[in-house]
Amino acid sequence: MRRLYVRQSRNEAVPDGELRAAAREAVIESIGRQLAAGVDIGNDGEQQRGAFFLDIRHRIKGFGGSWKRPARGDVLKYPSFQRVIEAQTGKREAVTAPNSSPPQAVGEIGYLEPGITPECKVLQDALDAQAGGFADVFMTAPAPGLIALAMRNAYYDSEQAYLDALVAALHVEYSKIAKAGFVLQIDSPDLGMERSRTFRDRPLSDFLDFAEQAVAAINSAIGDIAPERVRLHVCWGNAEGPHDEDVPLADIVAVLRAARVGAWVLPFANPRHAHEYRYLDRLLTGDQAIVAGVIDTTTNYIEHPEEIAERLKRVAAVVGDPRRVIGGTDCGFDTSAGAGRVAEEIVWAKLASLAEGARIASRSLF
Repeated sequence: MRRLYVRQSRNEAVPDGELRAAAREAVIESIGRQLAAGVDIGNDGEQQRGAFFLDIRHRIKGFGGSWKRPARGDVLKYPSFQRVIEAQTGKREAVTAPNSSPPQAVGEIGYLEPGITPECKVLQDALDAQAGGFADVFMTAPAPGLIALAMRNAYYDSEQAYLDALVAALHVEYSKIAKAGFVLQIDSPDLGMERSRTFRDRPLSDFLDFAEQAVAAINSAIGDIAPERVRLHVCWGNAEGPHDEDVPLADIVAVLRAARVGAWVLPFANPRHAHEYRYLDRLLTGDQAIVAGVIDTTTNYIEHPEEIAERLKRVAAVVGDPRRVIGGTDCGFDTSAGAGRVAEEIVWAKLASLAEGARIASRSLF
């Protein structure tokens, strides 16, 4: 399946039926492995996409050509590290190049039917085939701000016009996910990561202005979907690296609070942001929940269940109500096919450790 996605990313001919069949089998396997690991809230593992945001070009029209995305500031800061990363990625069979040279908007943006509906059906069919099930199920979709920056505007008269067009198109996608009965997870790494990328040579105020626009766009795209059925994932990029150019959560928390969502998904396992759970009392409003990232998705260490439990208890102490805390991963293990660094067997061992850590924390907190 990875080879098929890589060929597709290179615009090579790929038998559509073969790819869809492989993805369907992978979804079934992923769900079975999640349940076996003890995961309570699962998804399709994004097995039906070659890359988490690039695949939107198959569901939204108007994209073409390519452009060169700005590099991460923390990578440029350490040339020896940059050489190591380039050497490692050059040896992989992965959907990697399009992430740094993605398409751009070259025509009118519009949603392509049936869009995400087939993905929802494959997921539901796989769930129906299981003897047991999850407590809840989510499906991911990219945020309008992420697409606006990563797949830049080369068609509309203004950036706001481009963002508005993306909002209208993504509203269709978000509504389809909600109507299928799944929790909508909006992946918005732009709200953290792009400070050290697109805005690395600009004042913090410029980035905060963008973040305000991006949050407003998310709220518009959600439409009338009940907030408790929406969660927002914010991160600083799922890549090993220095991350010492990342914008602190404290600097963006006031902007993030405006998002009309029922839960947040934030990384608290990686060493650069592990301490930022302390700011949750400044982020969460009403009865919002937190999906706390307590296992890292870029290293092959398997976190000990006792440490996972301690991380969850620290988060619960700040939130004040352990019923609003969900243990999760920092991010996806593989943001594009073949690009991940964690061995498959270790992924499942990490998730099993996460489930055990959550049980330990629950016994202590309840």
